[in-house]
Amino acid sequence: MFKCTLDSVRSRLNKRRRYNRLVNEIMGMTERDLADINGNRTDMLRHAYSEVYGH
Repeated sequence: MFKCTLDSVRSRLNKRRRYNRLVNEIMGMTERDLADINGNRTDMLRHAYSEVYGH
Protein backbone atom coordinates (compact mmCIF):
# COMPACT_ATOMS: atom_id res chain seq x y z
CA MET A 1 0.00 0.00 0.00
CA PHE A 2 2.82 2.39 0.88
CA LYS A 3 4.55 1.62 -2.43
CA CYS A 4 1.36 2.42 -4.33
CA THR A 5 1.05 5.77 -2.52
CA LEU A 6 4.70 6.54 -3.12
CA ASP A 7 4.37 5.70 -6.82
CA SER A 8 1.33 7.97 -7.06
CA VAL A 9 3.20 10.86 -5.46
CA ARG A 10 6.19 10.33 -7.76
CA SER A 11 3.92 10.29 -10.79
CA ARG A 12 2.25 13.54 -9.77
CA LEU A 13 5.59 15.20 -9.07
CA ASN A 14 6.96 14.09 -12.44
CA LYS A 15 3.88 15.46 -14.21
CA ARG A 16 4.19 18.74 -12.34
CA ARG A 17 7.89 19.04 -13.27
CA ARG A 18 7.14 18.31 -16.92
CA TYR A 19 4.29 20.82 -16.98
CA ASN A 20 6.40 23.50 -15.28
CA ARG A 21 9.20 22.98 -17.83
CA LEU A 22 6.73 23.40 -20.69
CA VAL A 23 5.17 26.51 -19.13
CA ASN A 24 8.59 28.06 -18.55
CA GLU A 25 9.58 27.38 -22.13
CA ILE A 26 6.35 28.85 -23.49
CA MET A 27 6.48 31.88 -21.21
CA GLY A 28 10.11 32.46 -22.19
CA MET A 29 9.18 32.90 -25.82
CA THR A 30 9.16 36.44 -27.11
CA GLU A 31 6.33 37.86 -29.17
CA ARG A 32 8.66 37.60 -32.14
CA ASP A 33 9.25 33.89 -31.45
CA LEU A 34 5.51 33.33 -31.33
CA ALA A 35 4.95 35.29 -34.54
CA ASP A 36 7.65 33.27 -36.30
CA ILE A 37 5.80 30.02 -35.57
CA ASN A 38 2.30 31.51 -35.78
CA GLY A 39 1.87 30.53 -32.14
CA ASN A 40 -0.66 31.64 -29.58
CA ARG A 41 0.61 31.52 -26.01
CA THR A 42 -2.81 30.70 -24.52
CA ASP A 43 -3.40 27.83 -26.91
CA MET A 44 0.10 26.52 -26.31
CA LEU A 45 -0.40 26.57 -22.52
CA ARG A 46 -3.73 24.80 -22.89
CA HIS A 47 -2.14 22.16 -25.09
CA ALA A 48 0.75 21.70 -22.64
CA TYR A 49 -1.73 21.06 -19.82
CA SER A 50 -3.67 18.56 -21.94
CA GLU A 51 -0.47 16.84 -23.01
CA VAL A 52 0.69 16.32 -19.42
CA TYR A 53 -2.57 15.78 -17.56
CA GLY A 54 -4.76 14.41 -20.34
CA HIS A 55 -7.70 16.76 -19.86
